[in-house]
Amino acid sequence: QVQLVESGGGLVQAGGSLRLSCAASGRTFSTSAMGWYRQAPGKEREFVSGISRRGGSTAYADSVKGRFTIFRINANNTVFLQMNSLKPEDTAVYYCAATYGSIYSTPDYWGQGTQVTVSS
Repeated sequence: QVQLVESGGGLVQAGGSLRLSCAASGRTFSTSAMGWYRQAPGKEREFVSGISRRGGSTAYADSVKGRFTIFRINANNTVFLQMNSLKPEDTAVYYCAATYGSIYSTPDYWGQGTQVTVSS
């Protein structure tokens, strides 16, 4: 079992930055690929970014490439999403996810989500 708790969301102006954190409990964190997804009102949940078990591989949605950075600290059971140059279209609830598969595998565990609102 893996429990995920996100933090760091909030309200920011366009062009600003936020760093999301996801704290994981359970001994399987270091064996799980981690990811961030988001869901905007009226839209389906979408993949934002993922990172492999040891952090050697990362992936990003085209919409966030060059602006967002994912990284993890296995010693602290934490994964982060650094979001720069935020745009109003980044407004969504952001979810942390863990999977025993690869970066793009369907997650096995989800966090409760954290709201990110970018004002224009």
